[in-house]
Amino acid sequence: MSDFLNLSGKSFLVFGVANKKSVAWHIAKALEEQGATVIYSVRSEARKASLDKLLADKPVFICDVEDETAAEKLATNVSAAGHAHLHGIVHSIAFANYSEGFKPFHETKRSDFLQANAISSFSLVEIARAFKPHLDPNASVVTIGISSLQVTPDNYGYMGPIKAALESTARFLAKSFSEDTAVRFNVVGAGPLKTSASAGIPGYIESYLYTEKLTFRKQNLSTAEVANAALFLLSERSSGMNGTTLVVDAGLASNFYDQNIVSLAMRPEK
Repeated sequence: MSDFLNLSGKSFLVFGVANKKSVAWHIAKALEEQGATVIYSVRSEARKASLDKLLADKPVFICDVEDETAAEKLATNVSAAGHAHLHGIVHSIAFANYSEGFKPFHETKRSDFLQANAISSFSLVEIARAFKPHLDPNASVVTIGISSLQVTPDNYGYMGPIKAALESTARFLAKSFSEDTAVRFNVVGAGPLKTSASAGIPGYIESYLYTEKLTFRKQNLSTAEVANAALFLLSERSSGMNGTTLVVDAGLASNFYDQNIVSLAMRPEK
């Protein structure tokens, strides 16, 4: 597998590790297992301190993408530390302010929506722009989206449109970068996962268990499966893919009319 993906000796910048359950951590770990060098970017000094044991002796930098100057500063710091040439970037960053609970979409606050968009979607633009001079001409940039943008759970709130914006952003970056590079931008459209971030969403467990019943195999994804898809997109083996979304959801989006689910839904109310 190592020879096939040809990732050994290459360098990748990974955003978004929060803990061992993070998608970003699984991707980074898999990259290192393939012989790649991983440079880590976390959002704060506090997060860096909490990851001290997990990321011991690894290059870790701070970048709070809510600050519009943060990506440029990070690019300068990463380059100065001897990592001026990157073969890829993993963008696994998302945030939504649900402090007031979930509301109908039309009641979304402008400030909450704009903050979520800046952190979860537009940050990809700022990161791509800042690191463009440091990317290999054939580099690959991968971001983490969701499997179906049309039917997100009610308890996902306004993040459905934000993730749709992220997916569109990746396509537009692919087009923009194609003017003078062969850098590719793709999205992993992941089904529901067990992460610390998802665990903090009220009612998520019910949605998670429901979607598990909708997968063809009746088993939800492991985070490692999403990481494996990301590795493929980061490798030269996916050179024909650019500006696209690779859906990894175990068939969830194609199985809404599973007979067992239909039968349960049509049971008479007591």
